[in-house]
Amino acid sequence: MDRRWVGLDGYEVVVAVRAGRQVLRVRRNGWLVADCTSVAEVARHVDLADLCEVVELPARRREAAAVAAGSSSHHR
Repeated sequence: MDRRWVGLDGYEVVVAVRAGRQVLRVRRNGWLVADCTSVAEVARHVDLADLCEVVELPARRREAAAVAAGSSSHHR
């Protein structure tokens, strides 16, 4: 799963690979700001306290599967 953090004013931080090395890529409104090699470097561009990790949740079950699961007596 890809890691991604978003912040105020259109900032986004993603993990990327540059020249074979992992970096933290800082973008603002889709434009590249910097490729950082440390969190301290990221903090020069964006307040770390403003960043929030984006978490992908699993897909919802299909409706048919949910109906088939209703097997208790009060569902009849």
